[in-house]
Amino acid sequence: MLSSRALQQLSALLGTENVLTSEEDRITHAYDGTPLLHQLPLAVLRPRSAEQISAILRLAHEERFSVVPRGSGSGLSGGSVPVEGSIVLLTNHWTRILEVDERNLTAWVEPGVITAKLQAEVEARGLFYPPDPGSAAISTIGGNVAENAGGLRGLKYGVTKNYVLGIEVVLPSGEAMLLGGKSVKDVAGYNLKDVLIGSEGTLGVFTKILLKLVPKPEASRTMLAFFNSMSDAGETVSAIIAARILPAALEFLDQTTVRCVEEFAHLGLPTSIDALLLIEVDGRPAVVEEDLATIEAICRRHRAIEIRVARDAGEAARLRSARKVAFSALARIKPTTILEDVTVPRSDVAPMLERIQAIARAHGLLFGNFGHAGDGNLHPTCLTDERDKAEIHRAEAAFEEIFNEAIRFGGTITGEHGTGLAKRKFLERLTDPPALGMMRALKQVIDPDGVLNPGKVLTLKPRCEGPLPRDRQQVERFLALGAFT
Repeated sequence: MLSSRALQQLSALLGTENVLTSEEDRITHAYDGTPLLHQLPLAVLRPRSAEQISAILRLAHEERFSVVPRGSGSGLSGGSVPVEGSIVLLTNHWTRILEVDERNLTAWVEPGVITAKLQAEVEARGLFYPPDPGSAAISTIGGNVAENAGGLRGLKYGVTKNYVLGIEVVLPSGEAMLLGGKSVKDVAGYNLKDVLIGSEGTLGVFTKILLKLVPKPEASRTMLAFFNSMSDAGETVSAIIAARILPAALEFLDQTTVRCVEEFAHLGLPTSIDALLLIEVDGRPAVVEEDLATIEAICRRHRAIEIRVARDAGEAARLRSARKVAFSALARIKPTTILEDVTVPRSDVAPMLERIQAIARAHGLLFGNFGHAGDGNLHPTCLTDERDKAEIHRAEAAFEEIFNEAIRFGGTITGEHGTGLAKRKFLERLTDPPALGMMRALKQVIDPDGVLNPGKVLTLKPRCEGPLPRDRQQVERFLALGAFT
């Protein structure tokens, strides 16, 4: 429990209405989008200013509690799951778009702005914010920056870090600083901004973010291509890239996922196929039509059995929904859906998918696979039931093999979901010891007391005293629950 002194100081600082300690509020914020991970926080705080966040962090040092930042809680690696002895610090009520600067193609936003809301706002002005995570309708910009979120348009446009020009951040010490700005070029000193992007709430709390915008594409076209083998689909992806075409989206669904999507959304998809590709091209109208024709020819050359090209924006949205609803469709099948995230070189997408399917069969598990074929980012998804402990153990073993296979292919354990609680042990297998040492040293310098989001990304280091962790073995057992999700 928080000490009476801490509660009194927090209530005086924030107002009692912004210090939530009821069991209902604590349960609501005990988990994020990651299955199987949960822990009650001591309290949930709703600060209203950077100054209040600074005061909370200074008090955390004095009272020996930890602070876990949280936006919408849509993360999939346990990054905003509380740990024992922690409070949750909410920023999802910071929802203002502070400025859209059309002369400099930038936008200042608060961290709680919903990604899709920002996209709609700037597109109404003829501008474009390309990062497009699958959770864009609910995820916040602050969470996107903390996790360096990717999305469907990552192949052509890159990920969140490619669009962050500046950050206002409160450090674990309570000090605030501003990094970056509207200058297109800035190489003064170390690039601390990019250190904070993707740091998963372990190095600072974002209070304002400056984003880069680009002109909205003049035209776009969307198509679906169906294949009787995943290898044909994989060869098609490679051939499109080899043709020097970068689609805005180049996504795939396997047979299990296609069947679930059709049962869920009734899009008229053939359910006997082995693979589906969703392909979207954008840019100047003449170039878009030329690229579309080239891609259609490539698909036919690689044995696509059917191609559907959207005739208008409404039909394009309908075709795009085949990919957008993939997770929701799969989640209907069993009570627990473990959505994962590995990336391999795109030339190895088909072989990696074959290995995932073989691993699933070997462990007697039901998997659906979908993801970003164009950049090699795959989302193997296990459909299971957390009440079946034996099956969960098999899922744990299967995901461990999948992560090891991704590393063997020269890939990585996460392309967009982050490390969080779930993949710390795999980060240690992936990363050279000197690099891990540098990460630990950085965390130690910036947050020597482990106040901010402890135990995420890197292995938990116990404090010399104080309530966190009260029982190191208990904490490690809790953290280990997410080692495979």
